[in-house]
Amino acid sequence: MVWRNVKWPVYHLFVAALALLMLYPVLWMLFSSFKESRTIFVTAESLFPTEWIWSNYVDGWKGTAGRPFMDYITNSLVIVVISTIGAVLSSSLIAFGFARLNFKGRTFWFSLMMLTLMLPHDVVLVPQYIIFTKLGWLNTILPIVVPTFFGMPFFIFLMVQFIRTIPKELDEAATIDGCNKFRLYIQIIMPLIKSSLATAAIFSFYWRWEDLLGPVLYLNSPDKYTVSMALKMFLDSESASNWGAMFAMSIVSLIPVVTVFFIFQKQIVQGMSTSGLKG
Repeated sequence: MVWRNVKWPVYHLFVAALALLMLYPVLWMLFSSFKESRTIFVTAESLFPTEWIWSNYVDGWKGTAGRPFMDYITNSLVIVVISTIGAVLSSSLIAFGFARLNFKGRTFWFSLMMLTLMLPHDVVLVPQYIIFTKLGWLNTILPIVVPTFFGMPFFIFLMVQFIRTIPKELDEAATIDGCNKFRLYIQIIMPLIKSSLATAAIFSFYWRWEDLLGPVLYLNSPDKYTVSMALKMFLDSESASNWGAMFAMSIVSLIPVVTVFFIFQKQIVQGMSTSGLKG
C-alpha cells in the first residue's frame, strides 16, 4: 500500500523530468530569441537573457531578400494545404482499393508499396529532379505538391489497417441498396475513417511545413521561398549572421505546428492507436 502511494509521485516526477529534457532545446531557442546575436553562444550556458531584445522579432518579421516574413509563411501555407489535400484524398482512395476491392495482383502491389517505405528518399532525388527538369517544372511548386496526389505509402498503410476494422457487412448492405464502389468509398468508408484521415492530414502538415530539401532543390526565386528557406537566409557565411532574428522567426514558425497539435491531438492518438487493429 505504501509503495502504491509512492509509485505515482515518482512516476510523475520522472515523466516531468523527461518532458523538461525534451523541451529544453525549444526553451533555449525561445530565450535565445530575446538575446543579442553576438551573445547567444557566448552566454549559451545561461538560459535566460541578461537583457531582453524585443527588436529581434521586429527585425525578423521584416524578412530577408527584400521580402517580409509573412510572404514566406503564405508560400508555405499554399504548399502545405495543396499537398495535404492531395495526400489525404489520393491515399484514402488507394487504401480503399487495397482494403475492399479484389483485383489481380493486389497482394503483390500492396507488398511493393510497402517496400517503398524502406526505400531511402535520397535514392530517388536525382531521377525525380531529371524528370521535373524535362517537364519544365523547376522554380514552381509543382514538383513538391504533384507527387502527393499519387498517394503516400505511410498514409496508405495507415488507412488500409483502419478500413479493415470496418465490417464488410456495411459494404454488402450498401451494394444491395444500389450503391456503387465510388459511392461506397465516399458515403460509407470516408465518414467512418475520419480519425485516420485527420491523422494523415496532421502528419502531412508537419512534414511539408518543415521540409527544406524540396524547396531548396526546386525553388530558385525568393518570392517563392518557404519558411524553412527564409530561416536559412538569416545565416550569412560572408557576414554576421542574425541569429536573434532567426530564432525569433523560428519561434513564430512553430506557432502553426503547436496550434495544430493541441487542437487535433485527440485525433492523432485515436488514429494511431486504432490503425493496427484488424476486424
